[in-house]
Amino acid sequence: MVKQINMEDKNVEINLTLKQLNQSNAIAYNNDYLASSSDYEFKVLQKAYNSTAKLYSSIKMAIKNNQCQTADCYYENLKITQLEQAPQVSIDFMTDVLAELSTTDTNNYDVNNDYRYYVAYCVMSGKPGFSKTDGYDIDLYLNEDATQTIVFSGPMFEEDLILNSSALNAMLEANTSLVARTPDINKEMLRLLTQVGLFAQTDVLENGELSPNARISEEFIAKNIDGSFDYMIIDIGGGKGRNILKFDLDKIEKKVTPFINAEVAGLLSLEQEAVAAWNVYISKSTTVEEDDQMVQNANAGSDAWSYKKDLPLSQDKKILFESKYKEYFMNNYLKQFITNQLPTVEEDAVVFDLEEARTAKAQKFIDDNNL
Repeated sequence: MVKQINMEDKNVEINLTLKQLNQSNAIAYNNDYLASSSDYEFKVLQKAYNSTAKLYSSIKMAIKNNQCQTADCYYENLKITQLEQAPQVSIDFMTDVLAELSTTDTNNYDVNNDYRYYVAYCVMSGKPGFSKTDGYDIDLYLNEDATQTIVFSGPMFEEDLILNSSALNAMLEANTSLVARTPDINKEMLRLLTQVGLFAQTDVLENGELSPNARISEEFIAKNIDGSFDYMIIDIGGGKGRNILKFDLDKIEKKVTPFINAEVAGLLSLEQEAVAAWNVYISKSTTVEEDDQMVQNANAGSDAWSYKKDLPLSQDKKILFESKYKEYFMNNYLKQFITNQLPTVEEDAVVFDLEEARTAKAQKFIDDNNL
């Protein structure tokens, strides 16, 4: 029995294949491809306007000879206007289509998007294997209602991909994309890091990034009752130890949460991008290093959200997104500033005898708490 592949799995499978093909240099070593000729001249505009000159001339002649369908030549004048405006409509339409489809060629493209858009981009941009010779074609049609339709066809399309100019324009006017763009999470979280109020303004560089020597402000470092720093002692081997700073994690979380919530609210105002961020980065709580090491960004796997089924996002998914976004920020961007941080007091940063230090720390605790 042949296993049926659902559309979501098919999108991932084909998008990943296309990404690998386009990022590979293998085509340079394919002798059969190099030895054959490929026709990438789709002649989209030439085909679309092949008969318009004759039509335009015949309508003009009808108006001149008073042979219009109506007494005021309304229909004929309308068609003349449409034909005169059509070339600019075509240019704008095809520019918008290419701009939307080019999202598929970005490094963090979400492979859960409809794969047909990636195929269409490969055809429009002349990628190897997507020529007329390979069976692909692009047709542009001028419709009676003054709209235009572009049709992509070829072997990887189960059925033709059809886009209408007015539908696309209305979608773009509504701030919706044909292909979901994945936010630059790294850039956004580095910016967020400078805004959460944990660092002094002197640690923020002119370019908006943190200084390499930035440290979390002293108010978020744990202290003893007497106001001295409360250190954690770590074993560095050989019976020796050293102090590292302890941080008030509850205080830090309370400080950053409102900023994270505001960031998430902004992301959720563009739900397509939130879904892309979830699928590529957020859902699996991977580290930045793990994301970078992956051949393809398809982290969500079975936890991926579907653009077709999960939009608009339900309230429970919005809450889950906020929780996972905070987790990703804390683990990947904030953790480095609260892990193994050496004391700022020079004498407290020296290596010491581990057993003596533990005994002294225990005694200090007893003394501070009157035990």
